[in-house]
Amino acid sequence: MTTQQVPVGSGAQIQKQKLPVGALLALAMAVFITSLTETLPAGLLPEMSADLHVGESATGQTVTIYALGTALTAIPLTAATAGWRRKRLLLTAIAGFAGANTVTALSTFYPLTMAARFVAGVAAGLAWALLAGYARRMAPAGLEGKAIAIAMAGIPVALSLGVPAGTFMGQAVTWQAVFLVMSALAVALIVWITAAVPDYPGRRQEVHAPMRHALRVPGVVPVLFVTLVFVLAHTILYAYIAPFLAHVRMAGSTDLVLLVFGGSSLLSIWITGALIDRRLRSLTVAGTLLVGAAATLLAVVAESPALVYLAALLWGLGWGGVPTLLQTAAGHAGRDQADAAQAMLVTLWNVAMATGGVVGGVLLDLLGATSFPWSVLVLLAPTLIVVVGARAHGFPPGRSS
Repeated sequence: MTTQQVPVGSGAQIQKQKLPVGALLALAMAVFITSLTETLPAGLLPEMSADLHVGESATGQTVTIYALGTALTAIPLTAATAGWRRKRLLLTAIAGFAGANTVTALSTFYPLTMAARFVAGVAAGLAWALLAGYARRMAPAGLEGKAIAIAMAGIPVALSLGVPAGTFMGQAVTWQAVFLVMSALAVALIVWITAAVPDYPGRRQEVHAPMRHALRVPGVVPVLFVTLVFVLAHTILYAYIAPFLAHVRMAGSTDLVLLVFGGSSLLSIWITGALIDRRLRSLTVAGTLLVGAAATLLAVVAESPALVYLAALLWGLGWGGVPTLLQTAAGHAGRDQADAAQAMLVTLWNVAMATGGVVGGVLLDLLGATSFPWSVLVLLAPTLIVVVGARAHGFPPGRSS
């Protein structure tokens, strides 16, 4: 895989072994908005359900429809916009978030809310297929993993600060105000990207053939399998964390539990950024085991608030670095088919999120909230087997590159 340099005249050329932190932080803000827009309903289910006049399982489908919008459009839109300049494409995606979150805030009609969430998911498909590659192109050789880690830091920040703050604000003011704040942040980010992020040309190439070729590259299929199953396991629990906490008589602590989860996710991504270029395999195994330990605690001793917080801590430590780990693994495994591997990863990630929203809703209605941690454990078993087994390709020991 070649490292592309910042174009001459952009005003942001990378000096040897230096990362363009300001530009990467703008990408992190884009990741923050994407992640927070996606996950906000998890902390606002009761309030949204009341105003939209639907049940909590139906409101949970606002996460599903978002992920479905991404899953259905990531690959075709990546193909259609392959020739677009990267900054133009990123600005288009962020503008999509601004519009979709504004409609979500103003809507009191459930079908309109679902339509706005679908549009937000489409914008996310554009962003996710773009951001990891954008970060890699900014980085000097050997620092691609760290560049992606900085950009992906927006995920744990969204989880540690955004979702708890949004949950608190939704309870203290209104959930509509939370989505309006998201729109304002998107507008501010448009200004930031315009001023600080270097531009790159698109790649005018046929996308569909490389997709097929990428699946034959050793290591790509294991990474994609782990992405699908790990994200499915996480989403089943995360999207319905409010009903689960209500079941264990901690309904008033949703924001605090999410704060613990997000705070440990921040620590996780810091560790990931420091070690990913040498310990990708070990970090992925550790993340799987930590999330499994958290699910075990929630499954067997969830009636103890202290142990619920401990489970949230372990969950965040395990999950926080996963997006960076999987995107880096896909990029390295794909080699010259890295773009195709990334596009498939984005699609499968959101297929898993959409499926997790549906499966979680069914489990909630049929078996109750106690089924969530057990489902996580069932799904993590094959995940761990594949990670451990993909030693030669996908998740090799030593340097990820």
